[in-house]
Amino acid sequence: MTTAVETGPPPRRGIRAAYRRFARRLGDAMPKGLYARSLIIIITPVVVIQTVVAFVFMEQHWQTVTARLSAAVVADIAAIIDVLETYPQDPDFEEITRIARQNLNLRIAVRPPGSLPPAGPKPFFSQLDRNFSEEITRQIGRPFWIDTVGRSNLVEIRIQLDDHILRVLARRSQTYASNSLAFLTWMVGISAILLTIAIIFLRNQIRPILRLAAAVDDFGKGREVPDFAPRGAREVRRATSAFHEMRERVDRQIEQRTAMLAGVSHDLRTVLTRFRLQLALVEDQVDVEPLVKDVDDMNRMLEGYLAFARGDADEETALTDVDVLLREIGNDTQRSGHEVTIAFAGDPIVRVRPQGFKRCITNLVHNALRHGAHVNVTATHDGGLLIVHVDDDGPGVPADERESVFKPFYRGDVARNIDESGTGLGLAIARDVARGHGGDIVLGTSPLGGLRATVTIPA
Repeated sequence: MTTAVETGPPPRRGIRAAYRRFARRLGDAMPKGLYARSLIIIITPVVVIQTVVAFVFMEQHWQTVTARLSAAVVADIAAIIDVLETYPQDPDFEEITRIARQNLNLRIAVRPPGSLPPAGPKPFFSQLDRNFSEEITRQIGRPFWIDTVGRSNLVEIRIQLDDHILRVLARRSQTYASNSLAFLTWMVGISAILLTIAIIFLRNQIRPILRLAAAVDDFGKGREVPDFAPRGAREVRRATSAFHEMRERVDRQIEQRTAMLAGVSHDLRTVLTRFRLQLALVEDQVDVEPLVKDVDDMNRMLEGYLAFARGDADEETALTDVDVLLREIGNDTQRSGHEVTIAFAGDPIVRVRPQGFKRCITNLVHNALRHGAHVNVTATHDGGLLIVHVDDDGPGVPADERESVFKPFYRGDVARNIDESGTGLGLAIARDVARGHGGDIVLGTSPLGGLRATVTIPA
């Protein structure tokens, strides 16, 4: 009988999951802009290379050279001590002093016996003090006192001999590698200059991409896009040329559609006008009134169809006082016997298509008035967004139908998409206008208990 043994996930799966988590966190921490990410790609390798080179240089070259120079100076001092103790000297030690100064580049003084000065504070990270202490202990093995801090360019060493105290002054450049600071300065300076040049060239390469992104964003929001020549790398030039060609095709399509709709509108209005005139000549007005009403309904339906097909792409964007525009809508509804509450917060000046935006909000307000007794319109302009809430106290719309009511000609149980012409294009036109501004409309539950239509437009 064999027993099945449960095994955990393969090691590769755990590593892959850990890598995905790390990559996700790194992506969240990284800047989102192309320019910032490009700077990181350029600067990070330079900083890493400089850090490694500086560490290797300081750890290996500088410490090794400093240790060897310190050992050489201590060896010279040890030789002087051997000469002093082995060979007879003149009373003032002038000969050994001259030999040390001329041949060893050391300034020495032989003083009477006495005690060494007390040990002074040692600098934190002093490789020179450690090297001298180790070498004097190893090569000379006598009591000593060293000062590597007191004088800027000299190192003082005192060694207690049997009958004298030997005082030695050596140049600091003799005892440690003095070119390390110059090396680091040159390395950092040249790297800074190269990084500055790279950043300048990078900005010149990124600028056409940013200009293209801004043009695409403005075009998607229906704003006027000025002509600009393709610049930058070959791929960026191709993308810019493709954008210009796409914009020209869209503009031609809009012009053709506008011309076609103008022709259709003219022909149909001519027929409806002829019907209306013929009905006006009929003597029996009682029988004619239903026909006149049908002609008026057909005219309103025609206007609704044409408004939906035409959209607001032909209208130019302009700086508009949205607060005044919303209050105009409120005044219009009040004149028709309805009451609408208007409230606005923030800067009222927003760049929109005035007529298209007014049509959007008007459709929402009329839709709300058709199903509710009280309607509140609240708008805020903050953080680069214009948000307009249209609330009513009507029956609302079920959550599963809130997207369907935006479909053209959709008729639900509550007929929320019916506009004044009865075509079922009210919310479809409103969303088309909002999306033409780069925004959208979403439906939710109103604080009044009915439906809330939220218009969000970047501004």
